[in-house]
Amino acid sequence: MELERAFGLALKTHRVSAGLSQESFSVVSSRTYVSTLERGLKSPTLDKIDAIASVIGSHPLSILVSCYLRMDETLTIEELFLRIRHEVQNVKDGS
Repeated sequence: MELERAFGLALKTHRVSAGLSQESFSVVSSRTYVSTLERGLKSPTLDKIDAIASVIGSHPLSILVSCYLRMDETLTIEELFLRIRHEVQNVKDGS
C-alpha cells in the first residue's frame, strides 16, 4: 500500500474511533482537506499532522504508527516499536 493511502486510512480510523466528523477539524483544516487526506490524494506536513492529532486527542506518532503498520501488514506493533527504540537509541548514543 502506498504511503499516502495508508496515512489516509490511519487518519480516518483514528478520527472515527474518536467519534469525530471531518467537520470537527475546521479549527485546523477544511473538511475538504481532511477528506483529501483520508482518500490518500495529498500528504500533510508535520505541522498539519500535529494539529490534526491534537483535535483527535492523540499523539501524532499514533497516527503515523498506524499508517506504517498498514503499509506492512506482516509487521507487528511490537516489532515496529523495537526497531524505533533501537534506531532512536543509536542516534542518541551517537550524539
